[in-house]
Amino acid sequence: MNRIIHPMEKLIFASRWLQAPLYLGLIVAQGVYVYQFMLELVHLVSQAGSLSEAEVMLIVLGLIDVVMIANLLIMVIIGGYETFVSRLDLEDNPDQPEWLSHVNAGVLKVKLATALIGISSIHLLKTFINAEQLADRVIMAQIGIHLAFLFSALAIAWTDRVMTNTLIASKNSH
Repeated sequence: MNRIIHPMEKLIFASRWLQAPLYLGLIVAQGVYVYQFMLELVHLVSQAGSLSEAEVMLIVLGLIDVVMIANLLIMVIIGGYETFVSRLDLEDNPDQPEWLSHVNAGVLKVKLATALIGISSIHLLKTFINAEQLADRVIMAQIGIHLAFLFSALAIAWTDRVMTNTLIASKNSH
């Protein structure tokens, strides 16, 4: 039986490498966001004299949105790879992100949820700036989505905290 189970366990463990192409795909998506950011930045600079304050604010919020999504991508790429595929050999790298030293699936979920709230906040601010051009139901739907992100993040953080405290209590009792 061990002749069957041992190779099967090795295959199951090796299957984590199937996620590597997914992270590479997210790096390509990151490149698309850099390109989108540059297009918007060129638009802002080239049209600076003819844009209203509200238009400038909307473009800048769009730039912030792109940056926040790019940050989210980096967290997923680096944190997900480190957590689910393989350790990154970064001990000698002075640019290693501080959060990477204590990343796990729970911490990554909380960071991602927080980033989604930030992104949703930017979208909601853009909606409020354009409120006169939008139907009330659109505004209310975006507020509802934002609240759903907020409550989900709180639930994830609370669950992670309960699980962490349970693990600590379990280790201390042994």
